[in-house]
Amino acid sequence: MADEVKLYGAMGSPFVCRVKIALNMKGIKYENLEEDIFNKSADLLKYNPIHKKVPVLLHNGNPISESLVIIEYIDDVWKGIPILPQDSYERSIARFWAKFLDDKCIPALRVVGTNGDEKVVAEACEQLQILENELKVKGTKFFGGDNIGLVDIAAVFIAYWLGIREEAAGVKFFTEDKFPKLTKWADDFVNSQLVNNALPPRESMLAFYNKMFGNVN
Repeated sequence: MADEVKLYGAMGSPFVCRVKIALNMKGIKYENLEEDIFNKSADLLKYNPIHKKVPVLLHNGNPISESLVIIEYIDDVWKGIPILPQDSYERSIARFWAKFLDDKCIPALRVVGTNGDEKVVAEACEQLQILENELKVKGTKFFGGDNIGLVDIAAVFIAYWLGIREEAAGVKFFTEDKFPKLTKWADDFVNSQLVNNALPPRESMLAFYNKMFGNVN
């Protein structure tokens, strides 16, 4: 009997995109179910009653919530391209950086544009510099080494969403001269076919952020 895989998500969510990239890496066929985040379906509320948000992966009727948890589940259940390192220590390091992205880096970046305070931009740059330094130390194409891994997927917001937000907000700090390693990583990451196929259309995301920031054309 074939696996039944459904993904409850929303097109513009970087957290849903993380799961789509992981599914693409494993070559898993799935049913994509778009949620209206302002009018959530009964299924979403049933399968994620605690947080009531996307993404939710439904595998043979069993729901899994939270993007990083879902990615690890996908890596555990399906063979093929590994997402987490095989070595236990390296796996713990990957989890550390993924948590850093969710706890420190992405929250600092998501307020840029909504607040013009220089301290906000400085905090965002400080977090990006930490990632820049990590790539410099690793000396590899991706955070996962020569191939895309958990940390790269967790950082998709930086690779794709950040530049669109900057354009809509009229700010620019994620530049090649400031972050040469990180901007090169971002280009390589989003241009990977497995990643690119999971990304929402740039025009749609730019229109969304223009509306968010009050830009009227």
